[in-house]
Amino acid sequence: MAFKATHKYARISARKVRPLADLVRGKFADEALDLLKYQPNRGARMLEKVIKSAVGNAQDPDQNRGVSHSPERLVVVDARVDGGPTFKRIRPRARGMAFGILRRTAHIRIELESIDEA
Repeated sequence: MAFKATHKYARISARKVRPLADLVRGKFADEALDLLKYQPNRGARMLEKVIKSAVGNAQDPDQNRGVSHSPERLVVVDARVDGGPTFKRIRPRARGMAFGILRRTAHIRIELESIDEA
């Protein structure tokens, strides 16, 4: 059984979070959290929260037919960061011109699976 968590419309470019998702993909959940704890990036904090949420979903016995899964037995099988909608803004420039500013968002999706079932 897979345990999922998402953070939609995260106010960060997907390009900044993807290398961190590549870093934790295939690792155990507790090991992934330890790796992200020492990363200085803002995207690492967002990814950390999503992994903690997925671990919380796995530990909730009400959702999992009475079974609670420990973080040491969970593997990050899918860490996906997709682009979300873009806010378009305008920056005034010289001589009446205007340059466009793209404020990008991302959808961060984590999927964990127990090694007992894998």
